[in-house]
Amino acid sequence: MKPTLQQQQELRQLQRLTPMQVQFVRMLEMTGPELESEVDRALDEMPALEIAESPATQTDDTFNETAEQVQLADYGNDDEIPSYMLEARNHSVNDTYYTPVAVNDELTLGEELSRQLSEHSLTPRQLDIAGYIIGNLDSNGYLKRSPEAIADDITFTESVETDTREVKEVIDIIRTLDPAGVGAIDLRDCLLLQLNRRQPSVEVITAREIVTHYFDLFSKKHFDRLADMLGIDTAQLTAAVEVISRLNPKPGNQLNDSAIEHSSRQIVPEFQVDIDSDSNISVSLLNNIPELALSRSFSIDTPISTALTQRQRSDAATFIRTRRDEAQAFIKTLQMRQATLINVMTAIASLQRDFFISGDETRLRPMILKDVAAMTGYDLSVISRATASKYVMAPSGIYPLKFFFNERPKADDDVTSHQIIDAIKTIISQEDKRSPLPDETIAAMLSDKGFNIARRTVAKYRERLGLPVARLRKTI
Repeated sequence: MKPTLQQQQELRQLQRLTPMQVQFVRMLEMTGPELESEVDRALDEMPALEIAESPATQTDDTFNETAEQVQLADYGNDDEIPSYMLEARNHSVNDTYYTPVAVNDELTLGEELSRQLSEHSLTPRQLDIAGYIIGNLDSNGYLKRSPEAIADDITFTESVETDTREVKEVIDIIRTLDPAGVGAIDLRDCLLLQLNRRQPSVEVITAREIVTHYFDLFSKKHFDRLADMLGIDTAQLTAAVEVISRLNPKPGNQLNDSAIEHSSRQIVPEFQVDIDSDSNISVSLLNNIPELALSRSFSIDTPISTALTQRQRSDAATFIRTRRDEAQAFIKTLQMRQATLINVMTAIASLQRDFFISGDETRLRPMILKDVAAMTGYDLSVISRATASKYVMAPSGIYPLKFFFNERPKADDDVTSHQIIDAIKTIISQEDKRSPLPDETIAAMLSDKGFNIARRTVAKYRERLGLPVARLRKTI
């Protein structure tokens, strides 16, 4: 059969996002600090974009205050002015004046371990090996890689000839450093490293025996069997378990992380909700985004020098138009982003009005993305992006926007998941710790309170609270 060529018409409907829509979606997902960085980047890279002049700047041509005078004007009276701002600099203008600055002197885990190693009598070769080993510690201070693998990596990547024996020697030194437990290979090893540094006592010796030989029984909280295996009474077992419970399972977390990681954990509210004396709710944005405008030199009526050739004038006009369109698109996208966030937060505040006024979590009403979409007219994906990683500062505290979304456990029920979670937390807090309640019993108790939910739902909400199953909640 001979191959043939055919032409075929096909009608397709495709949806493609314009560059402006892509930029809007990306900007909508940004948090306040991320957006501020994006605006700073745009001001640096877009010549047609500038910060809009305030009315005072446009009309007042006699402004001649110095920066120091402006700062002093921010204070109500002389008593509020810090002493360092009134300090006289009675030196030559060429002298260097050092302004006090805050310095973050907190060390990371790696820096602290390296500092301690510098106090040991190690050879440069051992210090190089130690540095590589420290770099392989995880955030908890555990060393999950084997000495053999580390020795191979050092040999091939660092060009330092070493073997497993030498690496083990350096690892043993690191395991003696503070915090106790660093360099452990797993949780059991970590607890033993800490117990071995404790002063010998009956409780410590028993705890060491438990972790060394009966760690599986201890982790499963089979305390009766554990007491029988050790031949001790309940009081002695309780004392030993208390010693173990005071150990740190994550020694690496004792030290502060790097400044970058610390700043990433900071919560910066995107919105603020205020309530006046008449219980009226107002929503505002908290980000420090300046008002942007189009540079005058890129306006439509910008004259182009007649001294240029026709081609040069055409290229100049194209450049001005392109940069002007780029800046206008950025300004419009930013305005759309801000307006969208305000509309979404206003809808959430309206739907959860009772909570914002009272601050009582039990007053939260069932709310899903569709409810906010119905009020704003936005697509569900827009609502999801607008609420991702955003926080609101309310009179009762700071909350993530995802906190206000509560699904109904049952379609015909007006009970929120927060109410059920609060009921589960109360039941578990009041249970007998020597005989914790299983999920089936908790579900039955919730049913008596009017919450008709299945055992699987109880398990889901219990896990959301970070509470283990009944067997692992058991105490002596």
